[in-house]
Order: sequence, then structure tokens, then C-alpha cells
Amino acid sequence: MAPMSLNEQNRKRLLDLAKPSIAHGLNTGKALKIDLSDYPPELTVSRATFVTLQKQGQLRGCIGMLEAVRPMAEDVAENAFSAAFKDCRFPPLEADELDELDIHISILSPAEPIALTSEQDLIDQLRPGIDGLILEEGFKRGTFLPSVWDSLPDPRQFLQHLKQKAGLPPHYWSDSIKISRYTAEIID
Repeated sequence: MAPMSLNEQNRKRLLDLAKPSIAHGLNTGKALKIDLSDYPPELTVSRATFVTLQKQGQLRGCIGMLEAVRPMAEDVAENAFSAAFKDCRFPPLEADELDELDIHISILSPAEPIALTSEQDLIDQLRPGIDGLILEEGFKRGTFLPSVWDSLPDPRQFLQHLKQKAGLPPHYWSDSIKISRYTAEIID
């Protein structure tokens, strides 16, 4: 289930792609369009990514895809732009904020459903610091990247906050809840 591990040069190439895409967005209102032939094959495979922006240690934007729908390098460019300008929790990024950003890229493994018999069974199966989770209940859906364990290290609290993110009460449980897990390679 672990994502493929990128070498240091390719990790740097993805980071070096995110900031220019945001800068391009400041000038044009669009994500940077890239030529995939400029990138090694490892960066052109379809992978799901998230780009997280922080400013002075505080979240400033986070956008990504849970399923691989485009080449990884293109996904990073699009998600960096979207994290800066389309995260509805924050106003669009201003030019004077660009140099204050810390950029983190998460490359996700494919999600796998967790077989569970109860909420306690799920909590017992969780791997703090490793698992990203996708919770689905009817039309409600939410995800937490594995990095969220840093601020919510208790599995029960992690799950309660994920339920709230998905629009459910924190103590809600139903036999129809679907939970999937994934891992992520973090680049920062």
C-alpha cells in the first residue's frame, strides 16, 4: 500500500514546480501549464496528490485529489494553484504572501477499504501517523491526510473530527459508514 518513493532530485522537482505555479496564478489567474516531456517518467505517472500551504505555521490552503486522474507533475501544479486561490476556507493568496509560504506535497497511495464490524473495531485498526482516512456516509464525505495525526494523535478524536469534517456529528455511527485508508509520501 505504500506509495512509490521518489528520489531526492524528483522530490525537489515537484517542490520547484509548486511555487512557480502559484506565482503564475498571481499573474494570470491560472495554474502553470507544464510540458510533461520536460519531466522524468516517475513524475508523469498518474498519482493523486495534495498540496498544503502553511504561513507562519498556520494552514493557508490545502487542496488535492483522492484518486489519480492526471500525471503527478500536472496534479501538483494544479493543486498548488488551487490551494493558493480556491480553498474556500481562505481568501485568495496575495502576492506579498508568496515568499512566506511553506509548501508540503503529499503523494497518496491508492485508497483501500477497511473491513470493520464496529466503531471500536475501526479505532483498533487505525495506525496513527501512517493512515490517511476517507469517510463516506451517503452523500457526505471527508478525508484527513496522515499528517493530521500530528495535531490529533488520539484515534478516537481523529475519527470524531473526521466525522465533523464530513458533516456528521462527532459521535455518529452507522453500519453503512465506509472507511478507506491510504498512506502518503510527504515532500517538504
